[in-house]
Amino acid sequence: MAGDKKLETYAIVQTGGKQYKVEKGDVIRVESIPEPDGGQIELRDVRLVSRNGEVFLGSPTVKGAKVTAEVVEHAKSKKVVVFKYKSKTRYRRRTGHRQQYTDLKVTRISYRRTNKKETDGS
Repeated sequence: MAGDKKLETYAIVQTGGKQYKVEKGDVIRVESIPEPDGGQIELRDVRLVSRNGEVFLGSPTVKGAKVTAEVVEHAKSKKVVVFKYKSKTRYRRRTGHRQQYTDLKVTRISYRRTNKKETDGS
């Protein structure tokens, strides 16, 4: 095949209401998580795991899958200016907001395969 690419293990995880495609070594920026810098966190809301070209899709989550990540840092995003204005009434309001976030470095993607289908014995 043209452009053969080594089949990487990757996962799609959900945290903070958003989904992220992650591989080992990736650094992702997620909503703020109350875990100290340098701490380990397990993301168990794994929606999809791809390993050696084999895809395991969850409904909604993949049972037996988890992504382990290390907390790199906590910080705030750039300021977003919110400006309210109504014409002809001299109404103006200017406020700002800085969203807090956490950077996570993915250290491990693990998946322990469970039974494919449970039979009822009939």
